[in-house]
Formats: sequence, structure tokens, C-alpha cells
Amino acid sequence: MPDPTPVRLLSSDLDGTLLGNPESSHRFKAAWSALSAEARPLLVYNSGRLVDDLRRFIDDGTLPPAEYLIGGVGTQVFDVRAGRGLDELRDHLADGWDLARVRAITAQFPGVRPQPDQFQHEFKSSWFLERASPAAIRELKRRLAEAGLAVKLVYSSDRDLDVLPHHATKGGALRWLCGRLGVPLDTVLVAGDTGNDASMFRLPGVRGIIVENALPELFEATVDVPTYSSRQILADGVLDGLCHYGVVCVVPTKEKTRVTRAEMAPGFRMLFTGTRLGSLSEKERAFLATAYGQALAALRRNLTPLGFSACSLADNTVTGTDVNYRSVWARDGAITVWCTLHLEDEDIRAAQLATLETLLNAASPTGQIPANVRIDTGQPDYSGVGSIASIDSGLWVIIAIYNYAVRTGDHSLLYRHAGRLQTVMNWLSAQDSNNDGLLEIPEAGDWTDLFGRSYNVLYDEVLWYHTNVCYGRILELMGQFDRAADYLRWSQRIRTRLLDIFWPTTTPPEAGLRQNRFADRQAGLGDTQYLLAEITPFAFNWRCDVYANVLAFLMNVLDIERARTAFRFMWGVGVNQPWPVSNLYPVVQAGDPDWRAYYTVNLLNLPHHYHNGGIWPFIGGMWVRFIHRLGFHEVACRELLRLAQLNQLGRDHEWEFNEWAHGQTGRPMGKAFQAWSAASFIRACQEVEADPRGLGDA
Repeated sequence: MPDPTPVRLLSSDLDGTLLGNPESSHRFKAAWSALSAEARPLLVYNSGRLVDDLRRFIDDGTLPPAEYLIGGVGTQVFDVRAGRGLDELRDHLADGWDLARVRAITAQFPGVRPQPDQFQHEFKSSWFLERASPAAIRELKRRLAEAGLAVKLVYSSDRDLDVLPHHATKGGALRWLCGRLGVPLDTVLVAGDTGNDASMFRLPGVRGIIVENALPELFEATVDVPTYSSRQILADGVLDGLCHYGVVCVVPTKEKTRVTRAEMAPGFRMLFTGTRLGSLSEKERAFLATAYGQALAALRRNLTPLGFSACSLADNTVTGTDVNYRSVWARDGAITVWCTLHLEDEDIRAAQLATLETLLNAASPTGQIPANVRIDTGQPDYSGVGSIASIDSGLWVIIAIYNYAVRTGDHSLLYRHAGRLQTVMNWLSAQDSNNDGLLEIPEAGDWTDLFGRSYNVLYDEVLWYHTNVCYGRILELMGQFDRAADYLRWSQRIRTRLLDIFWPTTTPPEAGLRQNRFADRQAGLGDTQYLLAEITPFAFNWRCDVYANVLAFLMNVLDIERARTAFRFMWGVGVNQPWPVSNLYPVVQAGDPDWRAYYTVNLLNLPHHYHNGGIWPFIGGMWVRFIHRLGFHEVACRELLRLAQLNQLGRDHEWEFNEWAHGQTGRPMGKAFQAWSAASFIRACQEVEADPRGLGDA
């Protein structure tokens, strides 16, 4: 239960917290402005940006006016109403501080380069230092201390280094301001997303909101501090936290806070030329309501005593190798659990629990989660096609069980399977055979089990990052804070490594930085616009794995700027045509170096088939969520409509929610009433408020 003590002051970070999605920033502004003067707490923007930069977000109407601005990572405090800086802070910061000596010593440290002038201040020396290890930060601090300088180092996002006076942090300035105002810390609420926000959360008595897109460094820093971890990103996450703490009771609808085409940045306005936008018509709203009901019906065709079947057992004839469809699949089942957690129906909740129990109980003694468990016999199958291990089964199960525990509040499953969950993590960790943070995947060893990807595969690495975050949070829920911090720290290393090699750049490495093996030879690729599909010690796959790039944003690997870049590319090349959305661009053609002879097996992976550029409705649902989180509500709604039309087509009957569709003709293929196709559509509807409850609010 939230603390009933009234909140008198909100101190929030900006970038990655209140800023990033213009529509969610608009919702925050509308909700905050709607509060009565008596109910509205003092508002403080607390950022690494300098005060003059902070003020422009108020002046241009992006954010509501604040009473105070804390800028420069706690080195400036500005009284907005009085129109002046609080210079009394200077005496608090000046002891032991010498900016010239700080700059001289830091500039000699290997790998550093100064940030632009607009980020510098008399009490803030800011630098870029890519991928610095904890030991490197300790060494720099030692050098500064030996020079007699009392400083604090704040390192965040694996890049940004701020050298500050000893008393200067976001939390230190907030404590100073609250003392000046006579505001008790137990009436203060803070919000943030990166490690430089941690000092706010660690002030004694404060309450905190961590947005879902937060970096693991903040989770690690607050692992032993009670906070509210929102399940929503950016400003929507802050609003969710404000509702949790009773500050905001009414949140504006997404329809009322959408950014129209005319309000978009010119580049995106042009990108959507020819795309029908605008509010949904009554006919379209009725169609989506029908589609949502049909999706629920399709989902219920997959309820079995062992959990969610991959496809409806009663509606699909299976022969030969197709018998494995009569199974609870780890990835299919876990994704279905993940996408249906917002449904409160007892039968669906029971199927979620049964799915997780079935898969966990079938784990091997060494911790391998089976690819599937046969519903008719209860027999687990640990290998996919060609007797290749299914690496992503364990990844998805850890992700699903964490989300299940958080959504339902039922932690008994975690304790019941605590030993087994650790064994699963040990088995997965063993797939990182060279201890570089990334998994080495056998060919066709994940969901594309008839497609030739291997070694460092983007899809699996994205899941591996998120799995470590989820397992760290599981340990946190169980009170094992030290072990939780270890996994959260490791997840940050995975993310850094992942972005380092899968998003190549022609920018040369800084002097003194760790060399990056194959990534150092990637300059021939140019500057990419998306995460590459695959990296091996000897080569790379330059194709765009659409599914993995979408997951990379939904699972917080990509920041919003990179996600927008990837979206522009994918939208521009038409990965959503004729329906949303094909899993790969461009397809692999016969004769291509990536072609494999076995792609002709059952004619499954011919160009534009199945994993080779086929259209997957379950990915389409994630595509809709991806677009919406970028801040394009109208575009997301239009893509949702098109996805509903695809799900309606069917091979034999309408509303079959088929497994996949041909990438050129758009004709439905594969099994009917696929659980994850229905579940992903349901979750997309909920996120854009196009489910029956949301449709009724417009």
C-alpha cells in the first residue's frame, strides 16, 4: 500500500523521464495542470541540463511551469517565481572545489573528451567517457583526491561523466532546497531513469517512481530502497506513479493527447505522407471492438490443463512433425502470458500460472527449459527441429515469471521455484562461453528454428539483457539485494556490449578505449540505422531483424532516439506492407551467401515465407506498441486497424488469428487460432486504449 502521507513536492528528472515521447509529456502536463492549487505539490525539475536549458521546456509549453529548477546535476537551483538563482548554494558547494584543477587532471585521463560548452558550469565539469569500468572511475577519483580535491563523480548511461563538488548531486541539491523551504523529506516524491538520479532516491524518507525504461544502473543503486517501479515508460510512468501515490486521480486519454500530423517534426510529417491518420471513426471503433472480442475467443481456444497451447487443438489437423503444435511451447506460452497479464479473467489467469508451472517443472537438472511440453503425454522436448537446443525458451520463461509476479502480486511462484530459477540462469549463462556478456547461439537455436542464424544473434542478446534485468528484479522481490545488484550490474554490461557491436558506426574509437574485436572492423558498414541481425567472429549479417529491433525498444535496450531512427528505416522500406509486419528485411534469396539448402524443407523458408520475411501477426502487435511508445498514437491506431484486418482474413473462416502470412501476397498461412497472435493483438489494443474499456472513453 502506498504511504498515506500527503506529497508536498515532486522532484523529477527530464530526459528519459518526462521527456522523450511528446504525447506522454502532453499527458503529464494536462494531468498536472488539472490539479487544484490546494492539491498540487510543489514541482521541481531536477536535471543534468543547465537551468537556462531547462527553462525552454516551460517557455515552449512542453512541460507545465515548475516552482524550482535544479540544474547541472545539483549545481544550480533557480526560483522560478522570483526569477533568480539561489546563490546561497555557492557556499555549500565551494568547499574543496577548484574547477581549473579538476579540468586539468580529468583531461589527462585516458579516453575522456569534454562535453559541449552548454553542459559546463562553474560547479560542473562534464565529459564523455565511453564504457568506463568501475575500476576506471575509481582510478580517476583517486587521482583527483590525491590533488586535494573534494569531488563527487557521477557516471551514467555508460557514457556521461560529471565531476562535481563533493556536496553536489541531484539529491544533495534537493535536500538543500527542502531544508530551505521547510519541506520534510518524507513528503517528497522523486522520479527518474538513470544512475545520476539515484542520489534523489536515496534521501532518507523520500518516495520514488522509477519509470519502466530506466537503466539497470538505477535499479542497482536503489535495490534496497522501497520505490514504485512503473510498468509504463517516460512521462506515462511518472503519471502512473503519481496515481499510485494518490497525487493524480484522472489521467488524460491517449486519444485526447495525440500529436497530429501537423504537430509532428517535419521529418516524420513527411514520413507519413499518404498514410491515413486522424481519430478513429465510429465504424472503425466498432470493428476494433469486434476484433478484440474475437481475439479473446481465439485465446480461449488455447486453454488446456497444462497451460496455453501453441494453437487451437480442436481446430487444427496435425500430422508428422506438426504434432509438436499439440504442446505448451516455452516461447509461445511465455509470450502469451506476457501479453495477457492485464486480463483479470480467472480462466486466463489460471492458464498463465499453469503454463509457467508446466515449463518450470519440466526443466532439466542442469536448468534447460524445454522447447515444449506435449499436452497429450506431458513429455518435454528439449530440442527443436534438427535436435538443436532452444536457447530462447529459458529467456522467455524468466521474463514471463517476473512479469507475472509483479502484475499479480503473487510471489509464491518465485519462492516455490527459487532453486530451479537459479539453475535456469546458470544454464543460460553457460551459453556465454567466452564471458564477453553475450550468448553464443547454435545455428537455428531460437524461434527461427529453421533459419540459419548463429553466434551473437540480436534477438537472443536483447532477450538475454532483459532476462538479467528481470532476474535481478526477482531477487530484489525476494529480498536478496546483493545478488540482485550483481545481476543488474551484469545486465548493464550486456546492454553496453550489445549496442557496441550491433549498432556500428564510422566514428573512430577514442584513444585508450577498449578495442572491440570485430566491431572495430565494422567501419565498412557505414553508420547503421538499426541494430544488425547477427555478428560472428568472422562476419556479420547486415539485414534488419524487424522483430528484434522492435523488442530492443520494448525491452529498453534502445533509447528513444535510436528507436526513432530504426523506425524511420523500417517504415521507409515498407516492412509493414502488405500487412504489419514482416520479420526480416530484406529477405534471403537463393544464391545469397546467407542462403541454406534446408530453407526449402516443406517450402517454409523460401523468400517471403515463414522466418524469411513472412508476416507475423504476433510481431504486428508488438509493432503497434513500438510505434505508440515513440509518440505516434494516430499511426499506431491505423496499424492496429490493419492488423485486425489481417487477423480477420483466415484460411477457412474469418478471425482465425493465423500463425503467419505470406510476405508478398498477404495471404494467411500456418495454423489457425494461434495463441500468441491473439494475445499480442489484445495487448496492443490495451496499450493504445483501443480495447472496449478505452474505446468507451473517447
